[in-house]
Amino acid sequence: MFFIELLKTIILGIVEGITEWLPISSTGHMILVEEFIQLNASDAFKEMFFVVIQLGAIMAVVLLYFHKLNPFSPSKSTKEKIDTVSIWFKVVVGVIPAAILGLLFDDWLNEHLYNYQTVGIMLIFYGILFIIVENRNKGRGSKVKTFKDLSYKTAFLIGVFQVLALIPGTSRSGATIIGAIILGTSRYIAAEYSFFLSIPVMFGASALKLVKFGFAFTGMEIAILLTGMVVAFAVSIIAIKFLLSYIKNNDFKSFGWYRIILGILVIGYFILFE
Repeated sequence: MFFIELLKTIILGIVEGITEWLPISSTGHMILVEEFIQLNASDAFKEMFFVVIQLGAIMAVVLLYFHKLNPFSPSKSTKEKIDTVSIWFKVVVGVIPAAILGLLFDDWLNEHLYNYQTVGIMLIFYGILFIIVENRNKGRGSKVKTFKDLSYKTAFLIGVFQVLALIPGTSRSGATIIGAIILGTSRYIAAEYSFFLSIPVMFGASALKLVKFGFAFTGMEIAILLTGMVVAFAVSIIAIKFLLSYIKNNDFKSFGWYRIILGILVIGYFILFE
């Protein structure tokens, strides 16, 4: 029994690690995968698990970007340290909209929007939007090619787009990347800024879920949670490196088509078998 639950957790960790960073909705995939691989745990634990497992994914960003995001690195010049602090200020500005609305509407969103209908519709809608935005931007240059070019106003507006990711099926990275591209950033900066925004957002969301759940874990629950986080961490490193390499020579339209197909499959499956 214990081994089976850990095996399920490993699969869920792999799915989380891949889908958290690619703009294809980790929540949408988790809802679909859980339909076939259900953890033998309480509903309260599973609700918490599917958020807190993201801590493993976010630690991959912390590891990969530790030097870039560390303003105290002894190998950085004073100017480089100031530039690093500036990146963090822009991250804080970008986090404000989602932090406020997430705290206000977390329970309402869980109660009303965590269902296959919402996920399927959002997968399809943002898939179409990715294709439209990429076609619109074809041949256009980017105004924001470095973090120095990213103004605080643009950072805040990207954060407003991130609010859309509170709706399941949207994809946090997808919403921020689309918003950033619309606002004139390069795909590479859009992806990196999305990664950086996820650090305080995921830590905050995980802390909120842990507090709501409480800390009275069973031994199996601790094992499941830690296993999921470790697997998500390892897979996330691969997924992040893949995405950054991919977008150097490709646009996001392939992710758009994938979302559309998955959204149709999600809606079709639940209509037929629910």
